[in-house]
Amino acid sequence: MKCVLFYHAFTSCWNNGNAHFLRGYARELHALGHEVVVFEPVDGWSRLNAIRESGSQALQDIGRLFPGISIRRYDASLDFDEALDGADLVVVHEWNSPDVIGQIGYRRAHGAPFTLLFHDTHHRAVTAPDELAQFDLDAFDGVLAFGEVLRQIYMNLGWADRAYTWHEAADTTMYHPLPHIERNDDLVWIGNWGDGERSTELNEFLVEPVAELKLSASVYGVRYSDAALQTIQAAGIRYGGWLLAHWASVAFAGARATVHVPRGPYVRSLPGIPTIRVFEALACGIPLISAPWSDVEGLFPDGAYLQAASGEEMKRALRSVLDDREMSAAMLAAGLRTIRERHTCRHRAQQLVGIVEAIRTSADSSRPLRYIGASA
Repeated sequence: MKCVLFYHAFTSCWNNGNAHFLRGYARELHALGHEVVVFEPVDGWSRLNAIRESGSQALQDIGRLFPGISIRRYDASLDFDEALDGADLVVVHEWNSPDVIGQIGYRRAHGAPFTLLFHDTHHRAVTAPDELAQFDLDAFDGVLAFGEVLRQIYMNLGWADRAYTWHEAADTTMYHPLPHIERNDDLVWIGNWGDGERSTELNEFLVEPVAELKLSASVYGVRYSDAALQTIQAAGIRYGGWLLAHWASVAFAGARATVHVPRGPYVRSLPGIPTIRVFEALACGIPLISAPWSDVEGLFPDGAYLQAASGEEMKRALRSVLDDREMSAAMLAAGLRTIRERHTCRHRAQQLVGIVEAIRTSADSSRPLRYIGASA
């Protein structure tokens, strides 16, 4: 197949965790023998912020890291007919503009022969439904939703005739153990502080446990306010700034544990959807302890990670993981096994090919086919 993918950003991961999975499944589609062309706007906010913060050299490694993928930047003059010429599959990520979504949908509605899918990896369906409602998805052949609860929202609201649960996963070419790196930190956390969606949780499950246990810890990410920086520095935590996605495995390899602190909307309204960092951390072979979230789809078996219901439980769990090497090794092995057997981008690329084949052969376009994780 010729696969044409429209992303907000492929070359930049600045405040753009979506890029990790989008890059990974594109890589695996190419590895499966498909032609892959990625379009990204030249003025995308992630790309512009990355250049503003670190210069254009921060984006120069991407072509080398993803050989064989054609990356094309576009502006308002893009010829959509030319861009879509010969496409068999077109995937449009939800961080594209309504105009881009409309332009591509128009061509599908007027006879373009490609299979057209909309890919949603965010919580806007519950936190800002009006933003999604402005997208005209009538011509799309289906929606790829990164959790079953999100798939049901699309179906219940009538936003799509066909929706599929298609979870994120680890790009194991990028995220894997690095046993030669010495683990000098007790804990590392990679994530963006953001706009207050999880400030309380970060304090309870990350900052306070580190301070009270007097752990050696580092955090990486962007959008840390002055108040947030003061908070983590007062706890004795080192702030490493923006960490390019392909350096995350090095950071994980240098610590004995990490934590997962999901944003509030996922805990309250979209259960079953972990952050991409859960997949990546487990793929890198680091023990993980999570703040509360509901794995209602059974993505991870018991033993792959620990869960702490409170800050006090997080402190006890961290102490156990750091002090009990046998327990830590067992968690590491269970997490790695889970990713390798169920949650790699190769699994997801194969699922995507299966979804496209099912759409093309299905006689009943109103009946959704359901894909959950890597078990489909």
